[in-house]
Amino acid sequence: MGGAVKYSVGLALVAGVLVAGCAVEPRSAAPPPQIPTIVAPTSVTRVPVMADRPLPAGCDEIIPGDQVNQAVGQELPGSGQEIVGVPEESLGRTGKIDCYYGIPPGRPIAAALVIVGLATYEDELTARGRVTESIEVERSEGAQISDVEVGRQRGNLVVNGQERLLIGSLGKTTFVVRAKIGVLPEDKVGPVLAGLAVQTMTAPIS
Repeated sequence: MGGAVKYSVGLALVAGVLVAGCAVEPRSAAPPPQIPTIVAPTSVTRVPVMADRPLPAGCDEIIPGDQVNQAVGQELPGSGQEIVGVPEESLGRTGKIDCYYGIPPGRPIAAALVIVGLATYEDELTARGRVTESIEVERSEGAQISDVEVGRQRGNLVVNGQERLLIGSLGKTTFVVRAKIGVLPEDKVGPVLAGLAVQTMTAPIS
């Protein structure tokens, strides 16, 4: 009788050990998934776009001198000047402004290292016609003419013995960007003049 009790107690201990060994520890609860917080933008970035804007009142509204220096990669010596033209009915021109940057001391205005000009005409056809006439004059004098991209527009790069020019039109407005030989490396002439031309036809963001 006493042996049976010991046997029963032994079985109970073994069973308890087995149950304890098979017990599964409770898993900790997984953290809830993180939901990203979406923050509404506080402002909208506006990208400047070329447009046939009204003729600016002055050169600072076309390209300030410091931006010209940045574009050409150097601080142009000398001074700057602007000349506001008058309408010329015989040409169909309604306005004109020329901006001169880097005029060497003691030299005439035409010696400026960079010149930017805008002119407006009575209609798009007249503006395009003026560009065509200018290109043909350059070609007849032996200049090399090539087609280049100016933003989403096209322009004409002119290479002659004195300077490099980029000529084109957008709507009723024509633009001309000139750089004297040596101001820019020849492999940079097209892109730099095109960048300046885009600026001439891009209204400031208000």
